[in-house]
Amino acid sequence: MSDKMTVKDVLGMIKREGVEIVDLRFMDFPGMWQHFSIPAREVDEETFEGGLGFDGSSIRGWQAINESDMLVKPVAGTAFIDPFLQAKTLVMICNIADPITGEDYTRDPRNISRKAEQYLKNSGIAEIPYFGPEAEFFIFDDIRFDQNEHEGYYHIDSVEGRWNAGRVETPNLGYKIRYKEGYFPVPPTDSQQDLRSEMLLNLERMGIMIEAQHHEVATAGQAEIDMRFGPLVEMADNVLKYKYVIKNTAKKYGKTVTFMPKPLFGDNGSGMHVHISLWKGSQNLFAGNGYAGLSEMALHAIGGILKHAPSLLAFTSPTTNSYKRLVPGFEAPVNLAYSRRNRSAAVRIPLYSSSPKAKRLEFRCPDPSCNPYLAFSAILMAAIDGIQKKINPGEPLDKDIYDLPPEELEKVPHTPGSLREALKALEADHEYLLKGDVFTSDVIETWISYKMEKEVIAVDLRPHPWEFALYYDI
Repeated sequence: MSDKMTVKDVLGMIKREGVEIVDLRFMDFPGMWQHFSIPAREVDEETFEGGLGFDGSSIRGWQAINESDMLVKPVAGTAFIDPFLQAKTLVMICNIADPITGEDYTRDPRNISRKAEQYLKNSGIAEIPYFGPEAEFFIFDDIRFDQNEHEGYYHIDSVEGRWNAGRVETPNLGYKIRYKEGYFPVPPTDSQQDLRSEMLLNLERMGIMIEAQHHEVATAGQAEIDMRFGPLVEMADNVLKYKYVIKNTAKKYGKTVTFMPKPLFGDNGSGMHVHISLWKGSQNLFAGNGYAGLSEMALHAIGGILKHAPSLLAFTSPTTNSYKRLVPGFEAPVNLAYSRRNRSAAVRIPLYSSSPKAKRLEFRCPDPSCNPYLAFSAILMAAIDGIQKKINPGEPLDKDIYDLPPEELEKVPHTPGSLREALKALEADHEYLLKGDVFTSDVIETWISYKMEKEVIAVDLRPHPWEFALYYDI
């Protein structure tokens, strides 16, 4: 749907489409979509103006129990008919507000992304930040996992998995994708063409324009479906719709999807390369006569992204599992450098088209476990900082990284080796995020403390299965 859709348009759609249920959705602090539903008859103009109350203390990373009341305010331009639910259901994404002051809630991720867009406009640098995320994911047939006091395990299965080449399947047809060879065999080796096509069509029916769908490099159903770029907030909204559609379409086929960055050992992980360009009117401000057809502004934006990359990754690669992907090899973007060719560089300049309108940066470190509102906002703030301070990105890294002599390789900075390191970097380097009150100090502190307590320390406390292989007989 379009942001031009008005409240009256939505109310008209409810009547015209025979909508029975209105589902209100919003993003919790770490990055999971939440929702509750009301009868369609309860929706009127006051619903949009005054909002509806709910208990914010039960949402991860939000209010304390003594200040729990919050408001959801539906955004008319985000409305769509849900293609999966039995009752005719209209969905709207909501902003979160304080019921006493009426002000937007500072820990609402969508509010942060709205402030980031506004800060760019207020800066005079540009009018529209365009983002184009390329989210990869795995489609599995079965997943089992548990961790308790006396055991810890996971078990993944996929009919495409190379490990099933010898399994009795009565019959086993033999079309199993070899490790690292999933890009791009045709069916029957690619067993998920019809499923991905249905995902694509469901997304387009919801107003999300898709550019391509294909199998990705890894065995066992790794996939990618690429959305057309859009403004920051709209694109973050679309990432949530994207995940919802892909998971529920897979469920219809009895399959399960994960956006976990590194579910398989020994094969490629799932990234979410993020393309970014800044525009004024119809002019792409990143197009110019510099390196790879970039403008001076674009090079300074790269400088800001590379300078702040260690702290940026606390938002763009925000899970302990993210750093199982960000290791040398597997085309992982572990080098904090830029290049028009090198896929191991953190920032790449795509050269698929010579058109100035297509000129953009591709930040390759993010992965789809991120909260897109926070990740896109942080990337934009780093780029703005680079532009404002005219940060020099240094020389491009166009050589094959694996052919570099050790003394030259040592000069190339690397991404953090763990979520703990990224959070420490964020603790030391976040002033650029506070400009324009886009991220508040409370948001930064809450993010660090939540991630450390709920994820880093929680993982540190639990024995790893491989530790038994290494140390049991010591």
